[in-house]
This record gives sequence, C-alpha cells and structure tokens, in this order.
Amino acid sequence: MSKDDLIDVQGTVVAVHSGGLYRVQVDAGHEVLAQLSGRMRRFRIKVVPGDRVTVGVSPYDPVRGIITFRAR
Repeated sequence: MSKDDLIDVQGTVVAVHSGGLYRVQVDAGHEVLAQLSGRMRRFRIKVVPGDRVTVGVSPYDPVRGIITFRAR
C-alpha cells in the first residue's frame, strides 16, 4: 500500500507508549495506535501528549496509523 492510499485524519495525542507508539484520539471519536513516520524520526520531531497531529490511517485496519504531521 502506498502513502497515497492512507486516509488522513486529525487528532490529539493522548498517551505515549514504549517502542515509539502513540495513542491518538481522533476527532471522529475513536482511538488509533500510531507510530511516527520515517521523516519525523529522521528530523527528530518531538511529539508529546496534547499535541494536534495528522494521522494516516489504513482503510483495511482503522486501529493503527502513522503520524505524518504535528501542528504548531
């Protein structure tokens, strides 16, 4: 699956888990377990609880996602 196939949703980081995983409360009401995208890891962008983020969610598994953007 390419990056273009992901569904972009907005949400708020609720918790940080070990192994680089983040629990994100999506605006639609459910929670997504997400990890940072490679570019965010490469440029060492920090994500803390309370940050507004954009999460790319797969249409096949809406429980997992990739954090692609952190709002300022």
